[in-house]
Amino acid sequence: MGPLSGVKVIEIAGIGPGPFCAMILADMGADVLRIDRAGAKGSRLDLLNRGKRSMSADLKNPAAIETVLKLIEKADVLTEGFRPGVMERLGLGPDVCLARNPKLVYGRMTGFGQTGPMAKAAGHDINYIAMAGMLHMIGNRGGKPVPPVNFVGDFGGGGMMLAFGIACALLEAKASGKGQVVDAAMVDGAAVLGTFAYGAHKAGTWKDERGANVIDSGAHFYDTYETKDGRYISIGSIEPQFYEELIRLANLDRETYKPQMDRAQWPVLKEKIAAVFKEKTRDEWCAIMENSDVCFAPVLSPFEAPNHPHNVHRGTFIEVDGVVQPGPAPRFSRTTPEVRGPAPLPGEHTDAALGEWGFSADEVARLKASGAIA
Repeated sequence: MGPLSGVKVIEIAGIGPGPFCAMILADMGADVLRIDRAGAKGSRLDLLNRGKRSMSADLKNPAAIETVLKLIEKADVLTEGFRPGVMERLGLGPDVCLARNPKLVYGRMTGFGQTGPMAKAAGHDINYIAMAGMLHMIGNRGGKPVPPVNFVGDFGGGGMMLAFGIACALLEAKASGKGQVVDAAMVDGAAVLGTFAYGAHKAGTWKDERGANVIDSGAHFYDTYETKDGRYISIGSIEPQFYEELIRLANLDRETYKPQMDRAQWPVLKEKIAAVFKEKTRDEWCAIMENSDVCFAPVLSPFEAPNHPHNVHRGTFIEVDGVVQPGPAPRFSRTTPEVRGPAPLPGEHTDAALGEWGFSADEVARLKASGAIA
């Protein structure tokens, strides 16, 4: 009974940020029907498809296109992640779909956007966040830019931003009775994630140099440090009162560490404090600093995190079909999101979904015979 319960979503199968967006919508209660390519291989372990249903269709078959358009007539949302122009060539472009269903929210996920000189160029997360100016900021002093896996472009600036845009457009459609296209580009979304840096740079508090700022590993009081057992801890003691707590609990010499905001001292103080943290194991530092105001946490692997007592208490991670994974977020006081099942195999729900969406058994049989669906 999540907050999007009753919202019907058609997802044209893709990879990465598109499925992630639809997963978020499904987590929040939307009925997501994924249109997989006929003959596509799938896996229960493709967690980005959790909570969805799947039907298989040959989108090169005119009968399949007409079937999808009939589904769209009853949908609230369509999501797709092809390069610009592909959906139009298939006969499923926004003009066609909105003519069938004027209230439809048509969500489009691309790297560079629907327009612009690079709109049709191939790319991946690393390219999109590079173009957005975000990759330049990530890395250590004197080192090269370091890709933050694909969290900033694909998932943060891409899928999450598209899900937000869709939610906004759904809310507006309730008032206006009109749908619209949501053009979510990973370059645009990643750039928005870095908004604060522009104001900070103008104010003189952010240097255009990797590893030279408070929160980019430049400062000794905001970084990760290796411990005696080869593991790591994170420190984020920015505010003076938190820095004082760091000095106290780490048993640091107050006079040596007094010039907290003297950037010239940061490299030397970083070496000194790194040596201090190497004197104890990660668990020993946890016993000293966890639950304090140091702004401290152990650096946990994705496979350690589900067992941390705080995450266990919150239910941050769940188990679905024997697979431990992050649960839905954020939390709601009344309309509780849930994962309604594991990832479907392609075409697993073709018959049942079409039946629920208004197709008769005879229509389904004819579509199968024609090769439009599988």
